[in-house]
Amino acid sequence: MYCPVCHSKETKVVDSRMTQDGFSVRRRRECETCSYRFSTVEHVELLDTIVVKRDGEREAYSRSKLEKGILQSLVKRPYTQEMFDKLLGAIERDIQKKKKREITSKDIGDIVMKQLKKFDTVAYIRFASIYRSFEDVDTFKHEIATLTENGKRRKRRGN
Repeated sequence: MYCPVCHSKETKVVDSRMTQDGFSVRRRRECETCSYRFSTVEHVELLDTIVVKRDGEREAYSRSKLEKGILQSLVKRPYTQEMFDKLLGAIERDIQKKKKREITSKDIGDIVMKQLKKFDTVAYIRFASIYRSFEDVDTFKHEIATLTENGKRRKRRGN
């Protein structure tokens, strides 16, 4: 790990702590050259996972591509970086639970939709409008009505 200040490769770990969700490790580091202290976060990486796209093309799973797609749906929505990291972690855990070397982009989209629905309903609708390729306003209205009805049911049950 290079020091962000002097770019020295000589850094040491001073402290390690697991994050609240238990799926990342936060490390406090110190540069042995300039004594600057900084933090890093390690998370599980989905290695060797291949995404099969709708046209049959295959590409390596990319966390940054997933982040970019989700961030577009979260524009001007209230969330913290920690909340966003937990969302990504939940999505990647669901992908890992499939225990497959290859996963379709449709499966990933469904997982994102499931997690976004719990995270932020506006972001969910934004993501769904692109992912499901809403063709008209009626389809959009139907999805909102479904969300509204599910919300009413949860309130009646006391959730």
